[in-house]
Amino acid sequence: MKNELLKELQWRGLLNDCTDLENLDALLETSKISLYVGTDPTGDSLHIGHLLPQLVMRHFQNAGHRPIILVGGATGSIGDPSGKKQERQLQTLETIAQNVKCLKGQFEKIFDFGTENGAMMVNNYDWTSSLNVLEFLRDIGKNFNVNQMLAKDIVASRLETGISFTEFSYQILQAMDFNHLYENFDCKLQIGGSDQWGNIVAGLDLIRKKQDEGAKAFGMTIPLVTKSDGTKFGKTESGAIWLDPKKTTPYEMFQFFINTADSDAIKFLKYFTFLPKENIEQIEEAFAAAPHERLAQKTLAKEVVTFVHGEAAYEQALKISEALFSGNIGSLSSEEIEAGFKDVPSVELNEELNLVDALIAIKAASSKRESREFINNNSISINGEKVADLEHLISKSAAIEGKFTVVRRGKKKYFLIKHV
Repeated sequence: MKNELLKELQWRGLLNDCTDLENLDALLETSKISLYVGTDPTGDSLHIGHLLPQLVMRHFQNAGHRPIILVGGATGSIGDPSGKKQERQLQTLETIAQNVKCLKGQFEKIFDFGTENGAMMVNNYDWTSSLNVLEFLRDIGKNFNVNQMLAKDIVASRLETGISFTEFSYQILQAMDFNHLYENFDCKLQIGGSDQWGNIVAGLDLIRKKQDEGAKAFGMTIPLVTKSDGTKFGKTESGAIWLDPKKTTPYEMFQFFINTADSDAIKFLKYFTFLPKENIEQIEEAFAAAPHERLAQKTLAKEVVTFVHGEAAYEQALKISEALFSGNIGSLSSEEIEAGFKDVPSVELNEELNLVDALIAIKAASSKRESREFINNNSISINGEKVADLEHLISKSAAIEGKFTVVRRGKKKYFLIKHV
């Protein structure tokens, strides 16, 4: 392999498979190409699992190639059967259109637009919606062998439980996308997860049949991201890690990556950051010598949160994290408390209460006797300050910005009072 970009992707563990690696290597050594990744707008935000193929395409853009971001207004309306045991719930076209609008803002943070090799965004609804049934069957369907389609892993895995003609047709629509982009934008490469191999190959077959003799395009897959313990990457007890800060705050994303297992930390640094090889190898060496300092996790959290949300959001996430660790809650703003204590047990309070009664109200204590024990044992902190006064008043006037009172019992148990 001669091409430096492909060498780097291979070193990072991001090159899972390729339909013709030798000729793709030769092409990238002599030419700048257009390439694409497809994303179906099944929701109004990308999650962290969607991010990796986009980052691989950003590596290509950094090397001078042109990324095409395809959002599946058409494919998203029928659903990809990949990995699903049952049919997807169909969404309205209005919902899909709104989702596309939301995703556009997130893609604009990932890619450079407006430069010489600036990213472009396309929607497959634009070239699919006007196609009538006869055109589809005669011009497209005639090029697909049903036996080959049934043999594709994503279809074969569903044959026992059943698959509708709608989802069975998904690979044809995705193949149409690749052919359309090849024909209209000279797109030579499609990138997807390893579960998309069958759909990518279907697109290459259609290009060979529909385009001039000698037409050459390529498919490349990246590995599906899994954690070393076998659990699914990108999920927490409270749900998926979203790129939309309203769904997953930068602080929550920071916490997700800072809590990466030691066995995954270096792998994810290679996957999710653009740090050069030399830097990652230095981090790996320091991390091996002193894993307790968690340099790999700290670097990973900083790089990802900064890339997705910006430096200010990272600094705020770090500030919240350090305040929670030190107990210095008084240094936080109400906005930071709202982000950092999103999943902490909370109650609304519209009256003043003494501390004994307040602990019962927020379920930090089960009785007045237990409340008094906690207070007398110096176990209670209010907004970062130890309180040993049984008659201490919890009030809106003493709350942080008149909104929140943070109660800590012991070293780690937090409770939040929202003053209304």
